[in-house]
Amino acid sequence: MCCMLTEDPKQSWRAFPALQQPAYPDEEALRAVLADLELRPPLVFAGEVDKLKTQMGQAGAGEAFVLMGGDCAETFAESTADHVRLKMQTILQMAIVLTYAGGIPVIKVGRMAGQYAKPRSSDFEERDGVTLPSYRGDSVNSHEFTKEARTPDPARLLGAYTHSGTTFNLIRAFTQGGYADLREVHAWNRGFTSNPAYKKFEQLAAEIDHALKFMKACGVDFDALQYVDFYSAHEALLLEYEAALTRTDSRTDDLYNTSAHMLWIGERTRDPKGAHVELLSKVKNPIGVKIGPNAKPEDIFALTDKLNPEGEPGRMSLITRMGAENIREKLPKLVEAVKADGRPYTWLTDPMHGNTITYGGYKTRRFDTILDEVKGFFEVHRALGTIPGGIHVELTGDDVTEVIGGSEPVGEADLGSRYETLVDPRLNHQQSLEMAFQVASLLNS
Repeated sequence: MCCMLTEDPKQSWRAFPALQQPAYPDEEALRAVLADLELRPPLVFAGEVDKLKTQMGQAGAGEAFVLMGGDCAETFAESTADHVRLKMQTILQMAIVLTYAGGIPVIKVGRMAGQYAKPRSSDFEERDGVTLPSYRGDSVNSHEFTKEARTPDPARLLGAYTHSGTTFNLIRAFTQGGYADLREVHAWNRGFTSNPAYKKFEQLAAEIDHALKFMKACGVDFDALQYVDFYSAHEALLLEYEAALTRTDSRTDDLYNTSAHMLWIGERTRDPKGAHVELLSKVKNPIGVKIGPNAKPEDIFALTDKLNPEGEPGRMSLITRMGAENIREKLPKLVEAVKADGRPYTWLTDPMHGNTITYGGYKTRRFDTILDEVKGFFEVHRALGTIPGGIHVELTGDDVTEVIGGSEPVGEADLGSRYETLVDPRLNHQQSLEMAFQVASLLNS
């Protein structure tokens, strides 16, 4: 997909090769949807974006730690109050563990309120001799294997906007309405089973309670404990949608992508001469770039020249997705080169995508392998004197059986009991908590 050059910076991407884009059969219907989207209110605001970028810079300097988590691919059906609350609750619990046990401020970013599209390795899927377009996420088509369901429908872009807006409303209500109050840590654990991860969290909650009572006795004002900053991020995959929600800030005349606070570019679409990099080079949001085991230092520098030529702290994060078997071998040369280059980056690890396996017809991951990649990430940075700035994980607040292992282990035979993801496997609630305790110990090492 490649179109004519335009002087509008929001549309300059059209002159560049655009990968992973849906083939819409009705161009007129797409144009009508995009015209509608361009008139709709922004989902996030420039001040929020700027605040996150400052905090991402702090994480890059070792003054904070990034916790980014959420669904592999959100679905419209699960953008309900309960699902949003449980995901948020899981991330908040993980953040409490990292903050209290790790002794560092935690920047909370949800793969939420916009992660409705996914890149695919093939444009088509075949079943029993029938070939149809691949499922690309609810913002493009439906998962059901029928011609009607799999045909890309531009009206789904409006659905993505509406469901994202609803999720944002819930996030703001929960984080600003007292639900995220630090004094509610016991309530967040209520109703869960008594496996080791939950018991450990309850012990930590009791310690926090004790500390808060001491602070109250000393006359500390607790007003600030009632609210938390909670940001959203998703892969900026669908260029038409992202361009339609790119707006000019009335204060500064700068462009901001208002679909999320932070956007990332995937391993498949990070070509410095591609449309995705071009589009995000025009906006002021913090940007992440997924970096796989075949990445070279010159790839990173070419991306930096395009995305962060002025070397602004917090602007650019490198999200490594190497695989546990590669992280200790492949990452050091990149870290050494970036360190010598001197421009600021925030290093994050995505220990999920490089460790996917298939067992009994299910895509899955092993918890121990995921954790091993996280450990390798920390080991490399500690050895080279650089900063491991955060983690980027796929998780849910539900007790699904999609990842093998954990302290209350999901076995191979358990995968089918609650395998609910439509794309990639996620950590369940207890595995997410266990991950947080393990990462906290790495922060302290």
